[in-house]
Amino acid sequence: MILVFVDPARGSLSSGNKAGLGKHLSYIRHLVELRKEPAVTKRTAAKYKIDRRMGENIWGRPKSPVNRREYGPGQHGQGRKQKLSDFGTQLRAKQKLKGYYGDVTEKQFRRIYADADRIKGDTGANLIGLLERRLDAVVYRAKFVPTVFAARQFVNHGHVTVNGKKVNIASYRVNEGDVIAVREKSRQMGLVLEAIGSPERDVPEYLNVDHNKLTCEFVRTPTLSDVPYPVMMEPNLVVEFYAKN
Repeated sequence: MILVFVDPARGSLSSGNKAGLGKHLSYIRHLVELRKEPAVTKRTAAKYKIDRRMGENIWGRPKSPVNRREYGPGQHGQGRKQKLSDFGTQLRAKQKLKGYYGDVTEKQFRRIYADADRIKGDTGANLIGLLERRLDAVVYRAKFVPTVFAARQFVNHGHVTVNGKKVNIASYRVNEGDVIAVREKSRQMGLVLEAIGSPERDVPEYLNVDHNKLTCEFVRTPTLSDVPYPVMMEPNLVVEFYAKN
């Protein structure tokens, strides 16, 4: 509730005062709306819209709508596909890789690219290695949860430990030799039992996973050829995109 006081000696508000009051009220309403906004970033689009936008089943899931409709979403989704420019091809490669890892924010993804660029060696290979070292990516690869989006929520809710200590930051970067485990109280959760019993994915060789103990050792940082992507990823195009933009 907003209270407006009028000085009796001055009488009613003049037109100029009314205009000023209107500006103040608008500003107050703006502040109220800002307070309603969430304090953390979150993925607002349905995850399968990323599949349809890319025109590929990027996670290789049987539920993907691309398995039934291999065209883009929207009114003109079935229209003739236009040939992409070099910029469009690079942008698409970036969006696909970014979407695959849970549609991380552009700010986060650019920061990861900057880190990869500072490491000696091939920037594209370094980028893949850093993405696979994210804690949510490791939890997903270890088949502790069914999707990368579930992995992010699983970590954020405190169900995971790294070397015996609880870590609830999905972007936490694991190191070679680190042991990731599902906390004792979380081992009978439905999505965990569903994931470890699913034949949908295999655990890659750079992880040493024990599904009986629900532990995972990050053995080594993978290269592009090590990562079991269901579709072709082109980190070299991502490097070209950021080099020009």
